[in-house]
Amino acid sequence: MTSIHIIVFLPLLAALVAGLGQRFIGAVASKTITTAGLFTASLLSWPIFIGFLNGSETAYVAPVMNWVQSGDLSFDWELRVDALTAVMLVVITTVSALVHLYSWGYMEEDPDQPRFFAYLSLFTFAMLMLVTANNLVQMFFGWEGVGLASYLLIGFWYKKLSANAAAIKAFVVNRVGDLGFMLGIFGVFWLFGTVSIPDILAAAPEKVGSSIGFLGFRVDTMSLLCILLFIGAMGKSAQLGLHTWLPDAMEGPTPVSALIHAATMVTAGVFMVCRLSPLFETSQFALDVVTIVGATTAIFAATVGLVQTDIKRVIAYSTCSQLGYMFFAAGTGAYGAAMFHLFTHAFFKALLFLGAGSVIHAMHHEQDMRYYGGLRKHIPLTFWAMMAGTLAITGVGIVGVGGFAGFYSKDAIIEAAFASHSTFHMYAFGIGVLAALLTSFYSWRLMFLTFFGTPRWAQSEHIQHAMHDHGDHDEHAHDHANNAHGDGTAGYHPHESPLPMLIPLGVLTLGAVFAGFVFHGGFIDAETGKAFWANSTLFFNEHLMHAMHEVPLWVKLSSTVAMLTGLLVAYLMYQQSKDAPQRLATAFAPLYRFFLNKWYFDELYNAVFVRPAFWFGRLFWKQGDIGIIDRFGPNGSAAVVSFGSKLAVKMQSGYLYTYALVMLLGLVTAVSWMMVRT
Repeated sequence: MTSIHIIVFLPLLAALVAGLGQRFIGAVASKTITTAGLFTASLLSWPIFIGFLNGSETAYVAPVMNWVQSGDLSFDWELRVDALTAVMLVVITTVSALVHLYSWGYMEEDPDQPRFFAYLSLFTFAMLMLVTANNLVQMFFGWEGVGLASYLLIGFWYKKLSANAAAIKAFVVNRVGDLGFMLGIFGVFWLFGTVSIPDILAAAPEKVGSSIGFLGFRVDTMSLLCILLFIGAMGKSAQLGLHTWLPDAMEGPTPVSALIHAATMVTAGVFMVCRLSPLFETSQFALDVVTIVGATTAIFAATVGLVQTDIKRVIAYSTCSQLGYMFFAAGTGAYGAAMFHLFTHAFFKALLFLGAGSVIHAMHHEQDMRYYGGLRKHIPLTFWAMMAGTLAITGVGIVGVGGFAGFYSKDAIIEAAFASHSTFHMYAFGIGVLAALLTSFYSWRLMFLTFFGTPRWAQSEHIQHAMHDHGDHDEHAHDHANNAHGDGTAGYHPHESPLPMLIPLGVLTLGAVFAGFVFHGGFIDAETGKAFWANSTLFFNEHLMHAMHEVPLWVKLSSTVAMLTGLLVAYLMYQQSKDAPQRLATAFAPLYRFFLNKWYFDELYNAVFVRPAFWFGRLFWKQGDIGIIDRFGPNGSAAVVSFGSKLAVKMQSGYLYTYALVMLLGLVTAVSWMMVRT
């Protein structure tokens, strides 16, 4: 057994032990086993990644078992290890290990901790299966596995109706995308006669220019297959049109948000496009579709994030927007930049989610930022961690000197879009700069509302309940809380999170600060990047990487100017003129409502899909099932039997002569029938 086998299967073993043996080993042992398993996997993953960076590792395939042999369809269960896999291994195992540790503090009072930790480890195993797949069926196995695990984690608090609804929504929306992914896999097997990823990518150039009949039209074969595969990526990575599940998924526990929606599951689509990048390179039309969808998603989610008040939803829409960056980077051919942003994003977005969880923990599960304020003095470690995450996501840095993680990766995407010079790529460049401005605004808005200004805790029902409970035990403290300073907050003091929650914040802070500076050469440098990605299936456009570094200075400065503009506007609106947001919302009421209602996608889908589906469901239930099947089936049969039994009862008079008459009539009938036949 090699290290890659241990990395992949140790989380599965831990999930089985914690999930099936929780009654025997208890909560503490379940948490210990799953957390230790993930930290072990993480420690084994980093040497593989570093080995590919310094050139000491080469790509290889580790066999597991023979899997399927059915006619022309034949493939084994194999674990592919290359540079692309190595990046995903460190992202998945590191973030998952830290989320496991963080959950020791966050979920401390939950009675179902073993089940929660088992779900976390099961999710990690499924994600590792996806990124180590050497064929499309194995990838689809992991693809569906993370879908199942995310359903279980989002709906973990199953007694909460909103959590159940969010889990079902995520499951259903992802099935739409998965249908496209399945059709793409079917088409690839039909065209290439194999599901082996290396074999498909090697044969792809030979199929350029071929056409296929689809829905009554002749279409380019490679374009069709790539777009079908991309539809799967749209569902899993919450791109515009199939994005509606992502914000609602915040109903799950905050560690789930950090694991699923910051670093792993939602990046599966980006990984798949990069893994199959030589296939996508055969169709410029498909790449243009990826570019347009990614760029439009980036601006859509950024505009919605401007007006959200729930701290987790702001970060959720930020995730959606950043995924848009990754996709339009892939669409422009800058796959290395897309993976680099995926890598850095994992650190600072997980940091922001876990930091938000620390704030929520301190504020008795209050998630509305309008009821925060002044928290930097009470939870300083959380404040500085989220400050590092904010500096990273907004891309703070100095051109030619350096900066935080997002400064390297997001700026690389914007520069690559400009360097490509096509119409759609210039659209992506403009949208990327505008989205950077909006990202800066809503990120600093979150910081100002949460950590600066005067406390607004007295307006929160959650805080009031907490103060009331405290007052039940200490009447003097309760009176002091309501009267001492006149703001109703003196008796309540937000507290810093416990050590198991703070350690992950510290580690992720290091990633948010240094990951871009340390690793940017291996990902996007024209020379070292070419050597690094040569050990993978990723298509590395060396010419584009050279052009990206040679763009005009104003292009390099554009995202920095956008960041500073967003910061300045947020400062003026939320620190200087604090009534400005309300005045602006009133002056642009239609636009404000449009953003607040998320471009009315939910309302549109409810009218077009949900209500008709329920109408058809009621029709088949009331008219079909009850009115026809039950009426003429079991209920009808039962009615006939009941009627017959009642008729038979009436014939049972109890008099002997009645029975004799019936017997005589029967005998006469039988004799008559026999005489007629004779």
